[in-house]
Amino acid sequence: MHISGTTTLLGLIGSPVEHSKSPAMYNHCFQTFGLDWAYLAFNIPLEKTGEAVQAIRTLHMRGANVTMPCKSAVIPYLDKLTPAAQAIHAVNTIVNEDGVLVGHNTDGCGYTQNLRRNGVEVKGKKIVLLGGGGAASAITVQAALEGAAEIAVFNLRDSFWAQIQQRMDTIAHTAPDCKISLQDLNDRDALKDAIARCDILSNATRVGMAPYEDQSNITDLSWYRPDLVVTDVVYAPPATKMLREAQAAGCKTCDGLGMLLCQGAEAFRLYSGLEMPVEEIRTLLYS
Repeated sequence: MHISGTTTLLGLIGSPVEHSKSPAMYNHCFQTFGLDWAYLAFNIPLEKTGEAVQAIRTLHMRGANVTMPCKSAVIPYLDKLTPAAQAIHAVNTIVNEDGVLVGHNTDGCGYTQNLRRNGVEVKGKKIVLLGGGGAASAITVQAALEGAAEIAVFNLRDSFWAQIQQRMDTIAHTAPDCKISLQDLNDRDALKDAIARCDILSNATRVGMAPYEDQSNITDLSWYRPDLVVTDVVYAPPATKMLREAQAAGCKTCDGLGMLLCQGAEAFRLYSGLEMPVEEIRTLLYS
């Protein structure tokens, strides 16, 4: 990579960031397209969030990706939010538009783009979503904005229930044409009925990743059917137990790695207006 006096800086802010593959992913794309840009990871604790956002302005950075614990903390320091970022009160991409800092959330776009790459559109579809956390909220708002007919969110009735309900109410207000409901994940009869009526089943919980690699939220394999699309946000391992069992039952499946790459591709498009070579990046970083 050639660094010059005109090189434009981008980066990742949050903590920890040492494990991130974002620098390798974006810098490869910059080289591929001949962009005089460079991407670095910055370890930013929560209390330094405001200073980090100010640095984007001061250094005339093109933008930055945002990871935990800064996704909500950056919001007071930005100038604008997209409807998706505003609805779920979380930003994972900041774009500097001639001094105006715009907060986006590309997680939901990663989900819908990953489906689209596999020949599935969310418009008009009924979706069952397992989990109600940050990833689930991003998926819900983006799918709703893209015209999903119905999204049934199933989460454990825990201490976060009221917070999740409030977020789902906000999303419903943002996309009133989509029917959104929140139900108890332990209500297996309700879950079975919802899956029987849905087009897409998506896991947005940590079940399937370490230390839960040998677990799945779906224990009755008869719930799977060949016309059901099954997705997972978990990307390590790429093929979770849920996806393996769904695929064995004849379902079309979309893995979490595809979603991860697609949300990065959406951020790259926002920065550059260019399309990231997703499969090339998948091979480069994960093969």
